[in-house]
Amino acid sequence: MIFRNDRIHLRAPEPDDLDTLFDWENNPSVWKVSGTSSPFSKNTLRNYLDSIHDIFTDKQLRLIIQENNGIPIGCVDLFDFDPMNKRAGVGVLIAEVENRNRGFASDALDIVIEYAFFHLNLHQLYCTIQTSNKNSIKLFTKKGFKQVGTFSDWMNTKDGYEDAIFMQLINHG
Repeated sequence: MIFRNDRIHLRAPEPDDLDTLFDWENNPSVWKVSGTSSPFSKNTLRNYLDSIHDIFTDKQLRLIIQENNGIPIGCVDLFDFDPMNKRAGVGVLIAEVENRNRGFASDALDIVIEYAFFHLNLHQLYCTIQTSNKNSIKLFTKKGFKQVGTFSDWMNTKDGYEDAIFMQLINHG
């Protein structure tokens, strides 16, 4: 399994990532897409970083997206891991606006899809995306995810309720 390409690599979170994760997790502008509703303490994040990260035990896995020059730029998460039904949710965050729309999320998804399908032997990945998040919808569609449903009034936003779409990528290999 290759966790890298010519621009980025995915790696496990390290204790040195504490301040970076603290900034990312406590940025209210990304809470609407991450499902977060309150800030994380440094102690909570330190405990997370000190724990063993095993997808089979935790039912989730976070990987840091790092440029090959050593700069962390975001993370990709597998969550709600269900080994019985061979599926997991997937989400990606490129933390800083200036790094978005540069192909980093696309690269990270390519790598994590390969990991999920060929290492974890998953049958499917899925995601739920707010209908207003056109960039994410475009990204996941480009990766072969298909819209299979709509959740009405799914996300409570500052502007009222918003629909979300449910997308799946089935491993036919």
